Amino acid sequence: MAEGIDIAGGGLFQIAEPDTGQPKQRRKVGRAIGIDLGTTHSLVAIAPNGAAPRVLVDEHGEALLASVVSYAGDEISVGREARAVAVEHPEQVLSSVKRFMGRGPKDITFDHPYRLATDDQVVRIDVAEPGAAPRYVSPVEVSARILEVLEQRAFDEIGEIGGAVITVPAYFDDAQRQATKDAGRIAGLEVYRLLAEPTAAALAYGLDRQGRGDHGEGLFAIYDLGGGTFDVSILRLRDGVFQVLATGGDSALGGDDFDRALAAMLLERGGITAPSPTQLQEVMQAARAAKEALSDAESTTVELAHGGLEPFTLTRAQFEELIASLVKRTIRASKATLKDAGVDKRELDGVVLVGGSTRVPLVREQVAKAFGREPLADIDPDKVVAYGAAIQADILSGSAREGVTLLDVVPLSLGLETMGGIVEKIIPRNATIPISARQVFTNYSEKQTGMSVHVVQGERELVDDCRSLARFDLHGIPQLPPSMARVEITFELDADALLTVTARELMTGVKQSIEVKPTYGLSSEEVDGLVMDSLDHAREDFAARNLAEARVELGRVVLAVRTALDEVGEIGELLQPQEREAILASIAEAEQVMVDASLSDPVNAARERLEQLSGPFARRRMERALRSGMSGKTLAEIEAALAEDEQLDARRGAHSAEVIE
Repeated sequence: MAEGIDIAGGGLFQIAEPDTGQPKQRRKVGRAIGIDLGTTHSLVAIAPNGAAPRVLVDEHGEALLASVVSYAGDEISVGREARAVAVEHPEQVLSSVKRFMGRGPKDITFDHPYRLATDDQVVRIDVAEPGAAPRYVSPVEVSARILEVLEQRAFDEIGEIGGAVITVPAYFDDAQRQATKDAGRIAGLEVYRLLAEPTAAALAYGLDRQGRGDHGEGLFAIYDLGGGTFDVSILRLRDGVFQVLATGGDSALGGDDFDRALAAMLLERGGITAPSPTQLQEVMQAARAAKEALSDAESTTVELAHGGLEPFTLTRAQFEELIASLVKRTIRASKATLKDAGVDKRELDGVVLVGGSTRVPLVREQVAKAFGREPLADIDPDKVVAYGAAIQADILSGSAREGVTLLDVVPLSLGLETMGGIVEKIIPRNATIPISARQVFTNYSEKQTGMSVHVVQGERELVDDCRSLARFDLHGIPQLPPSMARVEITFELDADALLTVTARELMTGVKQSIEVKPTYGLSSEEVDGLVMDSLDHAREDFAARNLAEARVELGRVVLAVRTALDEVGEIGELLQPQEREAILASIAEAEQVMVDASLSDPVNAARERLEQLSGPFARRRMERALRSGMSGKTLAEIEAALAEDEQLDARRGAHSAEVIE
């Protein structure tokens, strides 16, 4: 029975290290990155030292990294390379893994082509070749691979990275948030903060409006429809203060569900009742491509290489009929969140669209109808979340960015199981974080000397309908008559919405606390092991890169020497027979080393021997070429020719360096 409650921490807080109120000394100003770890695509952005945020691109000039990881073959690939082989290796190319984060096998109710382990606690996916011994990876490990690529992209741009802010859907529960943080750690990142995606969008949008001179004041709805999740938040922006009034949504609804609805229709049209993994991968790719095409066109042609489906024309109207019920679910959640915030839609100053799935015309049409105004999309909905993450990362690195204050909220209520399987909510949904809440409980009988604390998360009244987060026992309660013992339970929620629970018996002072590690997260030992594995693989990758570069350089020298030998012929003043034989023997040795060597040192040694042996021959060829080139020319003509050669060599050198990198 609750005796009282004391909630603290509801005031404003600056975006800074929550433990001290100020950035830690070890943080490097301007060296932080913001990452939008998305279901379909992921991005990394920077906003160093108060600069305007910008996303970083790959070598092809693309900002969006496909959130796809391939374990087919000997090498692990990420992004476009992984997606390209998805149909050929449907069970080994993992996409939309964000939907598996922090979940148990019983939570996975949607269709997918993967082989899951039968473990009751953690989703693990078998990525071994069909028929081979199982090789399991967790969604956390897969996400870490995506983060590693983004981290490398940032390293290539700014060098050393101090830390990162990673965004998560506002409706992610504690298990999903912890899984995301673990993925960042495995990737080698110091995660400064997990930031709710709608809040990140508001941060970017608000600062953008400030830059136009109107200070970003007003009341806004952030409608965030990504690949795997839907969030809606109501925020008040005033003088650089970003206050989240309420948040809602569905962590199992997104653009992927649009794809699945269309894929089901394609399978039915093709008479495919039990699709193979290959067919399932192909039909999902076809559905996604059709959805994207119909955002701009009224119709598109759909065809599949497998399954016997004849090419046909799909209209936008047909697609909208398939997804209408899903879009309505987002509208219902939006209206409920407005009610939670105590805001009428007519009070809103704008509706901000976030997420690639908001490009679907039906979505924009229904959002405009529901909120009574055309939505705002003046910032690219694919990039706005990464922009906000980069801004907050810069602040947490110690940058002197002024006038930025953030008030975020708890996405789901947190509470305890009491007698009868009832949930007693300790921290209600939409409470401002960070927050600390305390409630006093009493004993049930005079023989009771301990208390079992079961922490749950959710909005339902019964424990069985909520998500279990943690359990622990408090021992040492004095034997007292019923309702006489006093046990104070404290919930402390940090700025990442991660929870610590403490139980203390007030008479004796006996105390027990736990940092909640969700049921569907990885254990500390597992995370530590994955971190070490990542470091070990990094060393192997570094050695492999050195070997590859050494082979390239040796191959270049061998080709140059062979070409020179062919030009001068068998014998002459430039090359004696015995010298030629020695060089040819060195070339043969070098070519064999390139095949046999597993380390770079022998390859580099072979190159040095060949260069040393062929050096005198190379100098004689150069001297003859100079004498021939200068014959009959004036000094001015020679100087001009040398200058031109130097410029040409410089251009060739720059191009070679670019190719090697």
